[in-house]
Amino acid sequence: MIGSLDTAVLQQIWWILAATVGSLFLFLTFVQGGQTLLWQVARNDTEKSLVINSLGRKWELTFTTLVLFGGALFAAFPKFYATSFGGAYWVWILILFTFIVQAVSYEFRKKPNNLLGARVYEIFLFINGSVGILLIGAAVGTFFTGSNFTLNQFNQVTWTHPLRGLEAAFSLFNLSLGLFLVFNARVLGSMYLLNNIDFALAPEMEMRLRRSCLISLACALPFLLYVLASLLLMQGFSFDENGVVSLVSGKYLANLLAMPAVLILLLAGLVLVVWGVILTAFLGGFRGIWFGGLGTVLVGLAVFFTAGFNNTPFYPSKADLQSSLSIFNASSSHYTLTAMTYVALVIPLVLAYIAYVWYLMDGRKIGAEDISDTKAY
Repeated sequence: MIGSLDTAVLQQIWWILAATVGSLFLFLTFVQGGQTLLWQVARNDTEKSLVINSLGRKWELTFTTLVLFGGALFAAFPKFYATSFGGAYWVWILILFTFIVQAVSYEFRKKPNNLLGARVYEIFLFINGSVGILLIGAAVGTFFTGSNFTLNQFNQVTWTHPLRGLEAAFSLFNLSLGLFLVFNARVLGSMYLLNNIDFALAPEMEMRLRRSCLISLACALPFLLYVLASLLLMQGFSFDENGVVSLVSGKYLANLLAMPAVLILLLAGLVLVVWGVILTAFLGGFRGIWFGGLGTVLVGLAVFFTAGFNNTPFYPSKADLQSSLSIFNASSSHYTLTAMTYVALVIPLVLAYIAYVWYLMDGRKIGAEDISDTKAY
């Protein structure tokens, strides 16, 4: 029975669940990646409408998954939520703003006599796909590089940097991780659009998307290699059996070696993404998104597991090591985790419903009738 599970087991279960939601969000950033490709692959209004209406059917899923990720962390690890959102609020406000302008852009871009005009809303979509994903990547990077906060005996947070979280984007590691996610989202966006659009109205756009997929991977690789090399060589945060946090050389390499399943996830994910690009750019396939998407999810899981398991604080503090948060000292009570786990049993039903709706939405490719409809984006 779930109620008889040890607290430590429940904490690990919920880190796995949160990591799964976060990794699914990374897959769904194909929407943001596709938005940044708009001016690169679409040369006229018809092609723009095909791209935006293809992505417009999925943008709510990305936003909802991001909110669900935040909600899962709030419920399972409230001390992290309070520390990060209560201290690094400028970075989260800016991320939220980019998603707000995304929602506004899809709803008002084609509205008659709109105040700003279609081009301004398209710029908003580009900002969401570039700045928004870059900052999310920088925020995730702090799981490894640490943040500037301290907690007192009452768990009140004090942020020690005036930029309130935005300073994360000035770390080379965090910036590289963010840029990798931006270009990976562009890879996924190219794959998704190829799989979802009927190119009868825009035959030349198909080749632009295939070329864009390869170029985006080439741009992502230097940042990926830097992130991987840094993870293998950098000092990491670790805690002992007494909960005392210290810096340890090669900590994250040790994590991967101690958890070979996580290392397999990482390598398999990278191989799947590369195969998706090969299938798309060189073999003329249209289903690269499923290989690239699954690969992105596996890489995301490996990143979250490396950051949170094997006696590793997933939200370390650079200002005060002993304020660092782990899945054990940042979680909810045993009662709350147990109740949430019972509720989580309905997750397979929710996923089945999402898969069914996705199937209905993508039952046929986006074509002329979709962009001429009065409800088109």
